[in-house]
Amino acid sequence: MSFYPLRYLPSGHIFITPSDDCDKVVDSLLAIDYNEEFCLAGDFGEDFIIRLMEAGFLVMSAELGDEADGDGETGAEECAQTPRDPFYILLPKLHLVRSALFFPELRIKKSIRRFLPQYELRVNSDFDRILDKCVAVHGSQWLTSPLTETLKRLRDRGGASADLPAKPVSFAVYRDGELKAGEIGIQVGRVYTSYSGYREEGNAGTVQIILMTQWLQAAGFEFLDLGMPLAYKSAMGAQDITPRRFVDLFRAARS
Repeated sequence: MSFYPLRYLPSGHIFITPSDDCDKVVDSLLAIDYNEEFCLAGDFGEDFIIRLMEAGFLVMSAELGDEADGDGETGAEECAQTPRDPFYILLPKLHLVRSALFFPELRIKKSIRRFLPQYELRVNSDFDRILDKCVAVHGSQWLTSPLTETLKRLRDRGGASADLPAKPVSFAVYRDGELKAGEIGIQVGRVYTSYSGYREEGNAGTVQIILMTQWLQAAGFEFLDLGMPLAYKSAMGAQDITPRRFVDLFRAARS
């Protein structure tokens, strides 16, 4: 059996370029049991990022540090005097374990039910504001400025083009007309992948996830992709699934 050729960096990570067939890269990663969480890429082109998302990657980013030139204090002084522009890379992530919530499995604690009617869910409202809030709360370690700007541009394109294969989406809850919690993610076909979220008060974050999940089910989505497994996701009914099962489910639902 022949496999799609992969490019390895000295670190052992796979490097992906816009010339690659992203689906075939995923197939090869599964075939070799790739044991790294991330691949690397250097191109922030919108169409390339769309193809990575369409293949099932959760697309993250990072700013690379800059080593001082030379040795000792002189090198440090020279570096301080000649600052360099930051250098960013993409980190397409195919989780070694993926958290997926299948709608019939959603668990809502009795203690949270009374809060649900107090909030209004809005879809694709205040996308830029919510994304900026996520960065302000969690930092820009992976939601770097080039990635956030690309997501905003893709959101604008997705709003005007219904056939965009991967579309940024926002979900938010409002109480008395005020934004209280929200998140952004990516829609590919009938799958929504959660990227980042934040809350401004008590139970608003949990309410937002519950109302979002119910909305996705009513809208005909197949499942909610929650990315990295965490205890609160499992408590809400999410399952930890293998990369192979995720890819099979994802491909069936993205058409």
